[in-house]
Amino acid sequence: MKDKSVELNSSINLINEKLHFNAIVEGNDPISIDYTPPLGDNLGYTSLELLLLSLSSCVGSAVLLFLRKMKKNITGCEINAKGTRRTEHPTCFNKIVLTINLKSSDTSIEDLEKVINLAEDKYCPVWAMLKGNVEIEIKHKITA
Repeated sequence: MKDKSVELNSSINLINEKLHFNAIVEGNDPISIDYTPPLGDNLGYTSLELLLLSLSSCVGSAVLLFLRKMKKNITGCEINAKGTRRTEHPTCFNKIVLTINLKSSDTSIEDLEKVINLAEDKYCPVWAMLKGNVEIEIKHKITA
């Protein structure tokens, strides 16, 4: 198996007469990708939905990794993402707001902001690719 940190391979295959694809990345479970009607049948994630999920999971992974290295007790983490699209083509995101809801009895706001900054500056490749093209705002709260 190839080192996923160096090279990733994916494949999509059209499965209907519109825009519904079956997608797979090197042995993982397949996912459905589609488009909204009338061009698609809304049978899977759209490409921009997958981008929001990618950014959320990338930021979340970095944040949790560093908090755990700081020996913080994490009992839950939810990240909600909201993307605002341009009205003209290409209708890409011009702003994404991530809201991180962390459950921890011993993590301070300062700790969380520190690891969010690490994710932004160095450790989240998805954020790095979007930076300069999309405004990304992070909101956060910690509950015990």
